[in-house]
Amino acid sequence: MWRALLALAVVFIMLATTGWTAVRHHGGPRDLFAAELAGWRKARIGGLPLPGATEPPARLAGFFASLGVAQRHRLADRFPLVVGNLNGAPAGLRYRANRIALARALRLERDRTATARLNADGRHQAIRRMHRLAALMRPERQILAFDPAGHGRVAEVLGDLDRAQRISVIVPGVDTHLLTFQRTSRKYSAPAGMAESLYAAERAAAPRTRTAVIAWADYTAPAGVGMDSATGRLAEGGAVRLAALAEALPGTAEVALFCHSYGSVVCGVAARRLPARVTDIAVAGSPGMRAASVTELGARARVWAMRDGDDWIEVVPHLEVGGLGHGEDPVAPEFGARVMSAAGAIGHSGYFEPGTESVVNFAEIGVGAYDGVSCATDGDSCRRDIYGEAAA
Repeated sequence: MWRALLALAVVFIMLATTGWTAVRHHGGPRDLFAAELAGWRKARIGGLPLPGATEPPARLAGFFASLGVAQRHRLADRFPLVVGNLNGAPAGLRYRANRIALARALRLERDRTATARLNADGRHQAIRRMHRLAALMRPERQILAFDPAGHGRVAEVLGDLDRAQRISVIVPGVDTHLLTFQRTSRKYSAPAGMAESLYAAERAAAPRTRTAVIAWADYTAPAGVGMDSATGRLAEGGAVRLAALAEALPGTAEVALFCHSYGSVVCGVAARRLPARVTDIAVAGSPGMRAASVTELGARARVWAMRDGDDWIEVVPHLEVGGLGHGEDPVAPEFGARVMSAAGAIGHSGYFEPGTESVVNFAEIGVGAYDGVSCATDGDSCRRDIYGEAAA
């Protein structure tokens, strides 16, 4: 009863401080994307129509495999927003398309800043956006997805995705968008920094294993702690996109998901629909996964959880009342996850800090070296009966 009362109190505070405007849909100009999609539907190559942009990834992969290099490049150059976000298109082609889309977005932002009447805050945000776009265009960066509409979505790859033996996907939480994708201060609390730290830790854990890490900010995340973060509405949309990504990844590498904060809600909603190649789902600082237990998740993957002792998410009521809240605490014994140590991680945003036991544990899972995972309690309880097992 006290948990239900506490949950209702939290909801009341949210409504009183954030208002119903927190439920608004995040939108933005879609003209360029819509125009490209319309052109894609009408276009022909070799006299034949192009496949639908929503075709299954395997069908799209087969289509691109049937084309020559010049034909693929022409499509990327003509339809960069479509090709750059097309699950099933070759990773290298998506990198090329997104570089073109980023350059175009940067030009448009510069033109808008020069001609529009912006107040001081608007100009500051425009300059920040230009800096972020320019940073993403650096030659060494591999941008797997980019959508400039609204607050912007982006995904970046570290490593060779096509040759990887193990692939890790980082699913971040609230306030994730184009401008927060990377940070100078508190670097490892942003998706790009999280991926950099995890990639380095995986290479240290298994130098001979070819790994790739994806910083996946390619869904519409809640803005701050409000009604959107207390419900599963945005997680539903994110889960569809996450499952589509997992289905479209090249090769046969096993995949691990590392889900932080509200990102764990996305992973929980997606769990049932993920392909079998996703072998592990690890959550950190989770408000819940919209399930009462691992069994209720319906995941084929092993489910891991951790929480630092200083993480404020501990005081969030772990229950669901009328669609508000995200269910049982993943580190609670009754949930049934494999609970890992988060030693060294300070606060809600510290799980990917280099040198912490939390990121080392993530790396061990990412490379499949489960014997190296440190459990939250003494002994091997979180590693027990793991080899040869398909699910937790």
